[in-house]
Amino acid sequence: MRIDLHSHSTASDGTDTPAELVRNAVAAGLDVVALTDHDTTRGHAEAIAAAPEGLTVVPGAELSCRLDGIGLHMLAYLFDPEEPALLAERELVRDDRVPRARAMVAKLQLLGVPVTWEQVARIAGDGSVGRPHVAEALVELGVVPDVSGAFTTEWIADGGRAHVEKHELDPADAIRLVKAAGGVTVLAHPAAVKRGQVVPESALAALAEAGLDGIEVDHMDHDEPTRARLRGLAKELGLLVTGSSDYHGSRKTCRLGEYTTDPEIYGEITRRATGAFPVPGAGGVRA
Repeated sequence: MRIDLHSHSTASDGTDTPAELVRNAVAAGLDVVALTDHDTTRGHAEAIAAAPEGLTVVPGAELSCRLDGIGLHMLAYLFDPEEPALLAERELVRDDRVPRARAMVAKLQLLGVPVTWEQVARIAGDGSVGRPHVAEALVELGVVPDVSGAFTTEWIADGGRAHVEKHELDPADAIRLVKAAGGVTVLAHPAAVKRGQVVPESALAALAEAGLDGIEVDHMDHDEPTRARLRGLAKELGLLVTGSSDYHGSRKTCRLGEYTTDPEIYGEITRRATGAFPVPGAGGVRA
């Protein structure tokens, strides 16, 4: 089995629609793909309806969190999407996205960048607007060469000149909420230093104590020494180890299935979950 537990669609900041994503997952030779859009489950129904026989869709989300001033992302799998407390928190994050993006546009304009809100909204389309959409606007204007070039302190990285804070969960609270909704939690790319400041590895012990299920180790933003170190830490803390592409379509260079999760780990994730279940494809047509 080839299993990719981290992907994004146009429901947040990917460039594939949910239906396109599942078709591309089949083309990439995947047996299982998790749809983990940022702070939303809006793409799940379309992905499940379009998934062809032979592909299983794992409903999930990537929750925005912050610990001691450092942003981090919590992958949540197989939770009840209608559980009131978790739903309320996701809506708070979602509702904060537009004013935050508008504020970043205003800061960029003060820095002399001719970006407009209309440009960012066009790029975001029906997705939950976020920093990648602002970054793509900067690419269109020739301010930076690519999306990654916008995520620096010069522009919109954490602490950057045009960065604006948003509502984010404490990661321990996120773990508690997801578990109360019957889900499973995995900390995404915990040592992705290219993205900015990361939480110290000592913090992982506290998150494990709070009920964290696993950490995403095999990821494009982790080099081999980092992966080896994280594997050792996961073993020490009794955490599951996953691997995923963090696919965003054409917005990033990573490919679906570039990194995958061991089937035994996937089986353990599904055993721990009680809020929802993986959905075998039946409605779509193979490309």
